[in-house]
Amino acid sequence: MKTENFDNRYQRANRKVKRIRDFYMSLLAYCIVIPLLAYINWQTTSMIWAVFPAIGWGIALVFLGICAFDLHPFLGKNWEERKLREFMNQDNT
Repeated sequence: MKTENFDNRYQRANRKVKRIRDFYMSLLAYCIVIPLLAYINWQTTSMIWAVFPAIGWGIALVFLGICAFDLHPFLGKNWEERKLREFMNQDNT
């Protein structure tokens, strides 16, 4: 029983660490690629197109950060547990 509990905790922690690592790797890539695109845009044309990938990738980074750091503003950390208890209590009445 203890090893099962430890294995589950280890797997959850491992997934969380992987999500955080993926977020930081994507942030690093963003910080390298977007200025490069802005420079290419500045050198080649007068039309400002580099802002579109910056905005799109930035929005994706926000969602990656929310998932990586468990910052779910609408559902919260314990939302599932609270809903399960609520539905279980409704079934008992």
